[in-house]
Order: sequence, then C-alpha cells, then structure tokens
Amino acid sequence: MTDLLLLQPPALKPAEPPLALAVLLAHLRAQGLSADAIDANLAAYLYLLDGERLSARAGETVETSLRRALRHGSKSLNLLRSPAASQSFARYNTAVRYLNRLLALWGSDHEHLTLGDYQHAGLSPFNPDHLQRVADGATQTLFAPYFREELLPQVIAQQPRIVAISVNFLHQVLPAFELAGLLRRALPDVLLVAGGGLITSWQEPLQRLGLRLPVFDRLVFGPGETMLTALARGESGDDYTLSDATTIGFAPDFSFADIAAYFSPQPVLPLSSSRGCYWQRCLFCPEAAAPVHRYTANRPAELPLLMRELAERYGVRHLQLTDNAVPVNMLKTLAEQTESLADLNWFGFVRFEPILEDAPFVERLAGSGCRMLQLGLESGSQRVLDRLDKGVKLNSVERILANLKSAGIASYLYIMLGTPGETEDDAEQTLAFLEAHAAEIGFLNLSIMNLPRASGLLDNPAQYGIAAAAPVDSESPLSLYQTFQPGNSWDRSAARRFLERRLLGSAAIRAIVNRTPPLFTSNHAVFFAGSESDRAGTFSRGCPRKTSPEGVPIHT
Repeated sequence: MTDLLLLQPPALKPAEPPLALAVLLAHLRAQGLSADAIDANLAAYLYLLDGERLSARAGETVETSLRRALRHGSKSLNLLRSPAASQSFARYNTAVRYLNRLLALWGSDHEHLTLGDYQHAGLSPFNPDHLQRVADGATQTLFAPYFREELLPQVIAQQPRIVAISVNFLHQVLPAFELAGLLRRALPDVLLVAGGGLITSWQEPLQRLGLRLPVFDRLVFGPGETMLTALARGESGDDYTLSDATTIGFAPDFSFADIAAYFSPQPVLPLSSSRGCYWQRCLFCPEAAAPVHRYTANRPAELPLLMRELAERYGVRHLQLTDNAVPVNMLKTLAEQTESLADLNWFGFVRFEPILEDAPFVERLAGSGCRMLQLGLESGSQRVLDRLDKGVKLNSVERILANLKSAGIASYLYIMLGTPGETEDDAEQTLAFLEAHAAEIGFLNLSIMNLPRASGLLDNPAQYGIAAAAPVDSESPLSLYQTFQPGNSWDRSAARRFLERRLLGSAAIRAIVNRTPPLFTSNHAVFFAGSESDRAGTFSRGCPRKTSPEGVPIHT
C-alpha cells in the first residue's frame, strides 16, 4: 500500500519530467512516507501516438498527408528524442508536424490536441458545472481510453490511501477532473486532493463564492510539502481547503520518470532556485497582486551543488531553471562555477538586471554553462515599460543583448502588445527596437495581453487607460482573466492586426520568429541556439556534438 500517489494529468508539452511532482516526492519520502508519482501526461501522449492505435483510428480511407504521417510517426518520435533533431531544423520541423497531424486524429469538432495544448470548444475549464459534467462522466475527453485502460489499473495496483493531482496549467483542467471522477468511482475510499498553481489561483473566487470543486475531498493552496505530509499522517483536520508554506523543497526526486522517453533532442531536467517572483511589481502580472507562491529562495551555494548532483545521478547534461526569474545572487554564484559546471548546459528566465551590463560577468556566466536566457521585455516603448512598472530601461536592455550575443548566450525575448494605455506609436517603437536589435535576438515570443483578474492595473483603471473591465462571462466564475475596454482606440483587435501585419511583416522579425521551434518553443530553442553558420551544432559555445542520446516551467 502507498501512503500517497502524485499524478500529473495531460496535456502539457512532454519535453521533460514534472518538477512539482519530483520536489513533492523527494520531500514525502524524506519524511518516511511511502510515496510515488506518475507522469500521466507523457504516458497519455505515448498511448495516443501508438502506431497500432493510430492505424485503427485512421481506418482504411486515409488522405495523403495523414498516410505520410502514419508512415513516419515512429521515426519522427525517435528523431525528437535524438541529438540529430538539433542538427537539422527542417527535419525537426517535419517531425513535429507529423506528430501533430497524428494527434489530430483523436480530435473532433469540439476537441483539439497538440504537442502541449488541449482545448474543448464545448466545455469551459472555468465553469464549475462543466467540471461536474466531466467528473461525472457525462462528457468524456479524448484521454478517457488511456485513463481507463492504462492509468486506472496502475493506480489501483498501488493501493494508495491518498491521490494528489497536480494542476498547474489551463489545458490540464478538464482531463484532471475527468481523471478524478474515474478515480472516485473506482476507488471510493481514497482521499482525492487537488493542488498546483492553477488550483491556487482559484483560491480567491472559491472562498469568496463558497464553491467546492467536484469530486475532490481536499484542495491545497500554495506549496504542498507541509499539507500533503500532514494529510498522509492524518494530522490535517477536516478543512476542505489547506494552506501552509512553512516548508519549501528544492531538491527533486526524478526516480519515477523514464527520462529518456521524453520528447527532447537531449534529455533535460528542470529545477528551481526560488519560488515566486522577487520583483512582484509588474502591474500586468498576477504575481504582483496575488502571487501563487510567496517568494522564497534556496541558499545560493546549494544551486550549483544541486545541478552537479542531478547531472551525476541521472546522467544529464542539460538543465532548465524554472524560476519566475533567477535571482541575481544565484546568477553571481553560478558565474563563479566555471570549472565545476563547465560541462553542463543550462537555461532559464532572468530579468534585465544591471549586472548583465557587465560584459566580463556575462562571459563568466557563459563559462558556467549558460546557453540561453529568457527575458520578458514586453515593449520597446520606455513609456509603456514605466507605466507597467517593469523596472527596465531600454538603454540597459541594448547593452545586455549585446553582451549576451558576444558571450554566445542566446536571448529568448517575450513581447506583449495590447497593454492598457498602449498606443500605435508605442507599438511602432517596439517594432523599431526589435528591428534595430534583430541580430542580437535569438528567439521571440509575440503575444497579445490578457488582463489577469488580479492585475494591479485594475486598482486604478482610469489611470492606466482602462475605461471598463468585466468578467469574461457570468457562467465562468473561476476565470483568470477579465475583458477590458481601453480608454483609447488601440484595443486588442488593433494590437493583433499590428502584430500580424507590421511585426510579422518585418523580414528581420519574421526570421527570428521562424527559427523558434514550433509548439515546444523555449523548451527546445536552446538546442538551436547556435549562430546561423553553426545551426547544425547543438550549442554555439563549447558543447561537443553528441552522437547518441545522454541519460538525462512562467512567463506567457
């Protein structure tokens, strides 16, 4: 019998094992509890991409594009798991396209699945009535056969007393509730617990409206280490909602994961040096007004030791730092480890901090294995950055981008149009900035802003250019966003037209966007982070090409 079983439901990019489960598993086992974890996301994708199932699903009448995808499906998956994928962007693109075409076989007029996203046009993940329908089995998702045939027998065999389902992203919600309903009917005496970032983001509306989520016996808000331990020991009481951030873990246990099975040119393991955001001032971000995690950081000296330990224990050479933004003291510590970390490759989110204006420091950071940094710029207009309280100056950004380029560290920039108060002139400044620095930008994520329900911009709407704001709809009380009417004529539609016509109409910007890996985006971009002339190599600095696979998430 297992004290506690952790589950990650689909659908997420199956590029690496889930850090949340690994950290919780390590903590629970350290407390002497019998615990295990299952990555049902990876397993679901492998189930749906099984050749025999796909052929049966396709039937005898198969169009040419599907027939080609069926013929190359297995080879495409093998390529994505091979260093060869990073040696030809064209072959990589083709493999991703084939696999995505095969996944479309499982869709319908209402359901759509890709390598990392799941949508159901007939159901809202923000509507409690729809969640109830899925949990009751009145409506099924395309994951139901996998849940019934493979996952449910696995769970039953472990005889868990508690099953905890981690829900961190929107496209996990409907499958998670379907899975919970199946577990409830099959194991009526098991305690079902929901937690994770998305569940935590629902804390305010659930408590304000007095709502209970279908099927689940307990909800854990925030870090789960303390409360899951208390639940397993019978020390948590009878409260429906639980929250205690006393204990925060950073050391993961990935022993539950078949690391070589993930869809990645070379295996990557995630880890973090902090939880929450140390800045917490960006007015467009819910982390400022209603953070999912109170900011907590590991001791800087522990980070390189943990990176080295994971590399040696699991045979990995590639690590992703999943911090909201890696703190400056962590970067300083890493930059001092040019000898101990030189054979590793790592990437992660950082802010445009002044220390990155120091070219020798950036060189040392590259020497510690840094191959790519993800940076949220949002806008090329200083006026917009100041209004959003980004704490970023464009002249600093220019120096940092130049330093990263010189050191061989790829930059992955995030741009967001349509913020309240933005004008067409601001958007033109963003276009001009990106074109002026196109040679220094490795990859781009272009998006249109969604206004978070808890955004600080709503504290004084008129001051920030918001004429009116309202919930998305009355039947979705759990929605994370609000609709808004800007105080000027520059609305989301205008911003989207500008993105599609002006930004993507720029040859320089389009070239950057086109070299961003489809669907897997930042998870795989690091494997294509070499210079244009060295695109066939895995990395541009000091990383030998591999001939065989090694043993080895939030900015939006």
